[in-house]
Amino acid sequence: MSLLEKITKRTATVGIVGLGYVGLPLAVLQARTGYRVVGIDEAAEKVERVNRGDNYISDVDATELQQVVRAGRLSATQEFGALRECDVVLICVPTPLTRNKEPDISAIVKVTRELTKHLHPDLLVVLESTTYPGTTEGVLLPMLAQSGLKIGQELYLAFSPERVDPGNRSFKTHNTFKLVGGVTPACLEIARTFYEQSVVKIFPVSSPRVAEMTKVFENVFRSVNIALVNELAVLCDRMGLNVYEVIDAAATKNFGFMPFYPGPGVGGHCIPLDPYYLAWKAKEYDLHTRFIELAGEINEGMPYYVVAKLQRLLNRRGRCLNGASILVLGVTYKAEVADPRETPALKVMELLQQEGTTLAYVDPYTPAVEVAGRSYAAVPLTAQRVAQSDCALILTAHSAFDYELIVRHAPLVFDTRNGTRHVVHRKENVVLL
Repeated sequence: MSLLEKITKRTATVGIVGLGYVGLPLAVLQARTGYRVVGIDEAAEKVERVNRGDNYISDVDATELQQVVRAGRLSATQEFGALRECDVVLICVPTPLTRNKEPDISAIVKVTRELTKHLHPDLLVVLESTTYPGTTEGVLLPMLAQSGLKIGQELYLAFSPERVDPGNRSFKTHNTFKLVGGVTPACLEIARTFYEQSVVKIFPVSSPRVAEMTKVFENVFRSVNIALVNELAVLCDRMGLNVYEVIDAAATKNFGFMPFYPGPGVGGHCIPLDPYYLAWKAKEYDLHTRFIELAGEINEGMPYYVVAKLQRLLNRRGRCLNGASILVLGVTYKAEVADPRETPALKVMELLQQEGTTLAYVDPYTPAVEVAGRSYAAVPLTAQRVAQSDCALILTAHSAFDYELIVRHAPLVFDTRNGTRHVVHRKENVVLL
């Protein structure tokens, strides 16, 4: 049976390397589609939890995970040898930055190196990890071609970027447009057919480089616009204007405007990282991407702005940061998501810690965090704790917070996310970003 027949008849075995926020939802989706799925991850804990049907990703339906595991359609292992039995391999590993803000694709290289040991004819390999334009054809293709298998005839290679938006209840993997770029027309056709089995809408592009560029451009777009509105927030603060009122007023325009909102910085797996992938690649072409790098500077500067403004607010009340009791509300990078990666909240806490403040935090999604070597455990949100703080600092606006209680009892509320906007009687003790 040909690879195309295995895919359309859903008898193919799918290997997914990396069982994180991208890989596990994808594994469950492919298993529910009818494929036999083997998840591969070096982390023993993830492998054990998947095999128990124990969910650890918020975007995965725990019941669906249990169903596909019990049905024998999804299993996990730490052994890369499992790749030899796979007809389709999806690579979903992390692509962080180095300390010098350069791409770190070592995980992609490692997986590809392992994959070369288990290649066989009629195999589709798709890279889903976000990366700089040229990775699929410049890194994976030469390594895979050394096998002697003919690309586009025996071995099929494509790039199809993940577009996961953690916490988004409307758009999941199955109903978000799937970009696909193949190394050859045959590669594109095989990859497109595979994703058509599980994803509602497929958007084919002419090459992996186009798909790679599109993915990083999407996040550059967000980074630049967030930086713009963050800078507007600083200006509105100096002018005595409410930046949220300005944005809401601008959003009444029927065309040509898309609202973005300010905050204490940016976080998560994409926006703080992906723009630097493109900026790094641009230097190869003697181009200095000023907008991209300036946006990064502005967004990275927001935690410092938050701390400086908090210091001013306390000074007006006869207090200083040193010795002040600050109750931080929310430490994850976005509301309703249990993910503290790259969250600006931890940077704000680190800066406050350096100033000698007494810190405590509330977050129903994160039981413990470490800030510059110091461990903190989440505390319950109570009227007494709020009242005893010098400031309630809202850094992530979870809907679970009782904002009425916070506003009623806190001597000062510094709201960097406009989480108190629905409080009926928002008092003068509330200060926005």
